[in-house]
Amino acid sequence: MNIFKRARVRYILYRHAIPHSIWQETEEKLAILHGMTSVEKAHLRELTTLLMHDKNFVGVQGLQLGDAMRVIIAAQACLPILQLGLGCLSGWTDVIVYPEAFRVSRDATDEVGVVHHQEQVLIGEAWSQGPLIVSWADVERETREVDSGRNVVIHEIAHKLDALNGSCNGFPPLHKGMSIPQWTEAFSEAYRSLVEGLEHRHFTDIDPYAATNPGEFFAVMSEYFFCSPEILHAHFAEVYRQLQLYYRQDPLSRRHSELSARNV
Repeated sequence: MNIFKRARVRYILYRHAIPHSIWQETEEKLAILHGMTSVEKAHLRELTTLLMHDKNFVGVQGLQLGDAMRVIIAAQACLPILQLGLGCLSGWTDVIVYPEAFRVSRDATDEVGVVHHQEQVLIGEAWSQGPLIVSWADVERETREVDSGRNVVIHEIAHKLDALNGSCNGFPPLHKGMSIPQWTEAFSEAYRSLVEGLEHRHFTDIDPYAATNPGEFFAVMSEYFFCSPEILHAHFAEVYRQLQLYYRQDPLSRRHSELSARNV
């Protein structure tokens, strides 16, 4: 980071600092932050501040976005990039927040060229260069359902990261030193296992939506990695290991630290 960029970052962190009361409330509400070290939390707070300055948060359909709501969303968006950097989320500007699940209409062309009109109700959506879109009702609910393994903000951020190499196919740009064959084997085997299990009605703790396609599988696995790491590790230990290398974080270790602290 050059001297001018460092000066700009310091200016933003000083002029647009998140009020202590709001940040403290955010830490208490978001169970996924529990177990983080003070250094990690301080870095997350800085990234959250920078993201809120960089992106335009827009409430739609009458939703009034307060500062605390924006911080809740931004902090969760920054958790996956804690060790990756804010540059991973460049190239787009808007965070659009609906009050509840929203309906979208679009046309899709099948493999033989027939166009089908589709109506869908979504709680989140993201494109490579487009906005990040989430339902506030679901964001708020997931702060309470701490063991559900679901987090719409992290899910859509995972899609953003996945798309950095051109498409959402469950294969984001890997870091130097990571093995492409190991990543491919871990994710392909786990995806195949989940799909086959669902076909034979062998239901697990993993959200069946992960079996939609490899892109959704990566996004859902990212949700479990941060929100319910013990479930992911129990079902797909090799996927957990690859995500640990990719995100450069270890939520399972944080969970163990949190539990140990409670028992002291």
